[in-house]
Amino acid sequence: SSGINAEYGECNEVTDYAIARRIVDLHSRQEESVEREYTLEEIRRYIAFAKKFKPRITPESQEYMVEEYKKLRQRDANAMSKASWRITVRQLESLIRLSEAMAKMVCDETVKVNHVKEAFRLLSKSIIRVETPDINLEEDINAHTETEADMDTEEGDNLRITFEEYRKISNMLILHMREFEEKNKEGSGAGALKKQQLVDWYLQQIEQDIEGEQEMIAKKIVTEKVLDRLVKVDSVLLEIEGGSEDPAVDADPYLVVHPNYIVE
Repeated sequence: SSGINAEYGECNEVTDYAIARRIVDLHSRQEESVEREYTLEEIRRYIAFAKKFKPRITPESQEYMVEEYKKLRQRDANAMSKASWRITVRQLESLIRLSEAMAKMVCDETVKVNHVKEAFRLLSKSIIRVETPDINLEEDINAHTETEADMDTEEGDNLRITFEEYRKISNMLILHMREFEEKNKEGSGAGALKKQQLVDWYLQQIEQDIEGEQEMIAKKIVTEKVLDRLVKVDSVLLEIEGGSEDPAVDADPYLVVHPNYIVE
C-alpha cells in the first residue's frame, strides 16, 4: 500500500448529493447506472498483462525522485513545528512504488520522469497536515484545578509554548524518569524522582543553550508547568502521596510515570 488517502474538499450540497447517489446506486447493483467501456474479462486480462512488466527506473527519474523527496523534507522542516505528520523514507518508498505502478499502467518498460511527476502529485495529495494548537500552560492547568487562583492574561500568554516544544520537553523528562525507574527498582523510594530533581536535571541538559539568568528562570517556570500539566491535565505522571503535613514536602512531590503510558 502506498498510503494514498482520500482528498478532502469543500462542502457542496449538489456535488455531495450527486456523489452519494452514485455510490448508493453502485452498491445497490444497479447495472444500468454504470456505462462500461470494457468488459470485466477485458479488464482482468489487461491487469494480468500489465503486472508482467518490471519497469526500470531511468537515471533521470532517479534524480527527479531525490529532488522531490528533498522538497518534501524541506517543506516538513519549515512547517512551523505544528504539523503532526513527518516525511520519512516511507514516503520515498511510496513514491518509488507509485512511479513503478504508473509505468506498468501504460505498459512501459522504464519509469520515466512523467511517471514520477504523477506519482509525486498523488503522494502530495495524500499527505494530510493536522495542525496542533499551541499549549497555554497556565490556562490548561487552571482549567483542571478549581482551587487555584486565576492568573492574569499577560502571564498566561508568557507561558504559551508550541505543541512540539511541549512534546519535546515531556519526552525528555519521561524517558529520564523511565531510565531512573529501571535502574532503581530496589530500595526505599525506588524508581521515584522529586519534581525539583526533574526540573534541575532538565535545566542541566539545556544549560548550554540558555543565555543569562532571566532565561534560566523562564525555562525553570516552563519546566515546572510542563510537569504540572503532565500530572493534572494529561495524567501521564502520578504524584506519590507522602502523607506529610509539611507544605514544603507537598510542594515537591515524588513523581512516577503512569505504567500504561507509551512514549511516542
